Amino acid sequence: MTEKTASTKIDPKLRVPAAMDAKYRALCTLSDGFCRAHLNESYAALARAALAALCRKRPSPLLTGREDVWACSVIYALGQVNFLSDRSQTPTMPMEELCRLFGVGASTAGNKAKLVRKLLDMHQFGHRWMLPEQLDSAPHVWLLMVNGLIVDIRKMPRDAQEQAFRQGLIPYVPADRGSTE
Repeated sequence: MTEKTASTKIDPKLRVPAAMDAKYRALCTLSDGFCRAHLNESYAALARAALAALCRKRPSPLLTGREDVWACSVIYALGQVNFLSDRSQTPTMPMEELCRLFGVGASTAGNKAKLVRKLLDMHQFGHRWMLPEQLDSAPHVWLLMVNGLIVDIRKMPRDAQEQAFRQGLIPYVPADRGSTE
């Protein structure tokens, strides 16, 4: 038996179980509002994707706890992965400020963010939860082991790039974008 999914008006490409649709919309309203006011659309899009992924977990951790804590924690986790508190980044924001603006305790958000990172396999230097505007300039995303050698996959033939993409090792086929850094 397959579970019915509901398309959301927030992002029709993201699917969430019908039973989680209201929770997802409420959390996206909080995260979108925060990102619109303090960060950018890239953070908002990643937060929507992370929230949708958490909604699909069985059981979803979002069923318990306060919505403001979850929204804050998801953005906190994404901020950690994308170096949000690094002043050389744009946007930039200390994690304490993020928590203060949400009205959530820093230790509470930090603990939930740790859970979010674990559940969604978020880590620094992984491309799946990286801001799209940082992908091209992040050399670690493109360095892969091929036949025992570390190579920049952007300099490899298209078929090697396509294979790496199919395996989920890179976020897109660089040859499609003309990326040959």
